Amino acid sequence: MILVKIHEDKDREVVAVCDSDLVGKEFNEGKLHIGISENFYKGKEMPRKSIIRILKVCKNANVVGKESIKLAIENNIIEEESVIMVKGIPVAMLIRI
Repeated sequence: MILVKIHEDKDREVVAVCDSDLVGKEFNEGKLHIGISENFYKGKEMPRKSIIRILKVCKNANVVGKESIKLAIENNIIEEESVIMVKGIPVAMLIRI
């Protein structure tokens, strides 16, 4: 299951997309650290088509987890070369200018 949470304020929007089984966990590997906090990542489960639609138009997104990253790569939202691994967990940030 993939969760989506949209953070909005007057100046920006950030979309958090995450595999549900990772919420609340932290991963460290060398100097790399990813904290998948409930506050930032615990959003709503959505149909894949809706997630794709959101990711294709958003300006900023954090995408974490095998299922979430796979969905973004298969739909040409992020490139495989943009993904980093932290303790076996794929992570990518999307920034559109």
